[in-house]
Amino acid sequence: MATVETRKIIHVDMDAFFASVEQRDFPELRGQPVAVGGNKDRGVVAAASYEARAYGVRSAMPSKMAYQKCPQIKFVKHRFDVYRSVSQEIRNIFLEYTDLVEPLSLDEAFLDVTENKPSMDSAILIAKDIKEKIKKQTQLTASAGVSINKFLAKVASDIHKPDGLTVILPEQVEPFLEELPVTQFFGVGKKMAERLKLRNIHTGKDLKTYSLIELATLYGKFGSYLYYMVRGIDNRPVNPDRIRKSISSETTYDEDLTTIDDIKKALQVLIDKLAESCQRKEIAGKTANLKIRYNDFTTYSRSKTLGGYFNDKETITQLSHEMLASLEDVQPTRLLGIGLSNLNSEHTDIQLKIDFPDTQNK
Repeated sequence: MATVETRKIIHVDMDAFFASVEQRDFPELRGQPVAVGGNKDRGVVAAASYEARAYGVRSAMPSKMAYQKCPQIKFVKHRFDVYRSVSQEIRNIFLEYTDLVEPLSLDEAFLDVTENKPSMDSAILIAKDIKEKIKKQTQLTASAGVSINKFLAKVASDIHKPDGLTVILPEQVEPFLEELPVTQFFGVGKKMAERLKLRNIHTGKDLKTYSLIELATLYGKFGSYLYYMVRGIDNRPVNPDRIRKSISSETTYDEDLTTIDDIKKALQVLIDKLAESCQRKEIAGKTANLKIRYNDFTTYSRSKTLGGYFNDKETITQLSHEMLASLEDVQPTRLLGIGLSNLNSEHTDIQLKIDFPDTQNK
């Protein structure tokens, strides 16, 4: 078996997946700024096309704000059944190369191709093949990152979007990370970037001057994460069978949610995703869990448990509103999360959004 240091990891990330599917299926939307979800008066944008992003429209943005930024934007209803179907097509392509596929959501996944079914020596060629097959079979584009671990592959896939392919070879890891702006480290959002900037930490080279203890003291668990990532140390395996006792959906927002109405609207998007995924996987739980992080990084968690199992959005919505009401003086909010635990059985790990800031705008 290959050692951790010689692994060949690919991260594949579909480009503006939901919006791209809509533009594919409806020719009149091609080349137009498109928002999936909401309308000009209310709701939250679930996904935005690249044409819409050029105007500053982002996922999880109130749709009213999206309309203000781009009055010509086209709002369309989400079609999760279609997105799931396309996602499965893409997953089947991945499985032609390896069984070590770790999905992060409908539109992205890690693949370990150190040992692969076609017995190909080059992970770069495998990534090219996968991108070509996705384009041929689905008429959609994907971006891919190739490197020696998950962190580097994830960072690489985001560098040349859309339709990009970025490779970080073993000998390139140290200079790449030293030159990389901290704003491009996976997980560093706007607020964290500001905190790092206050200490004159602008690049990986600056970050490396701090010890593990210093970073952990300053930034907690995330500081420890930064210490190891800037050194290219990420031994996490690509694991298609991780077992968790909870399932969740969460998002960090580009702009703070300032009213309880905004918070409820944004939370509903997460609840819809959570309920859809739970029902598709036949997962139900007895406990609903709410997570809220204010713009000063203060984080609160609340839970409510019922006597029986549930996974419908009506029940989750009711419980989430009750948990919100239990919070005193709700402040400008940068992160929301909703999840279920005490599940009916143990299932493959499903997390719709990775818990790091500002990762949703791909």
